[in-house]
Amino acid sequence: MNQILVVVYSYTGTSRKVAELLCSQQGWPMAEIVETRPRAGASGSWRCMLDSFFRRRPAIRYQGPETAQFDAVVLVSPIWGQRLAGPMRSFVAAQCNHLPDVAVISVMGGRGAPHAVAEIGRLLGRTPVLDTAFTTREVDSGSFAARLQGFGTAVRAAEGTQPAVRPATLSPQAS
Repeated sequence: MNQILVVVYSYTGTSRKVAELLCSQQGWPMAEIVETRPRAGASGSWRCMLDSFFRRRPAIRYQGPETAQFDAVVLVSPIWGQRLAGPMRSFVAAQCNHLPDVAVISVMGGRGAPHAVAEIGRLLGRTPVLDTAFTTREVDSGSFAARLQGFGTAVRAAEGTQPAVRPATLSPQAS
């Protein structure tokens, strides 16, 4: 059986709700990213926007097992100002050499998921294997659950397959 870890950063608890349901549906363990300097009140919200705009990497603590022990890691993170949340940016940058295949779940008010996935790809030096996004409204209403289950099934299936043989591999000039 493939080992898959869910790593979550959640400022308001919405991303955590998504991660907890995914772990419950799939039987996967969950790890968490915690900021060393908590965000409280209006100044915390302002820092979210500044971190996003300037692509800052705030100090974090990772509370979970070594990611290299797993076949895949699912990153669950909010979108701030149409960009990846700063604490998840910090985690991916720090762990990029230790992360196996990565799938991404973005939680957003309305837009920005493609930007976050692209940024994760740049930090990793490779494209995430799968990604999806949910709006805060979908999470609050619970209407995201069936799509989340489908995403989890797709991650599990992607990890159970062998890489596709590329035509260049069959070419006599490729060797």
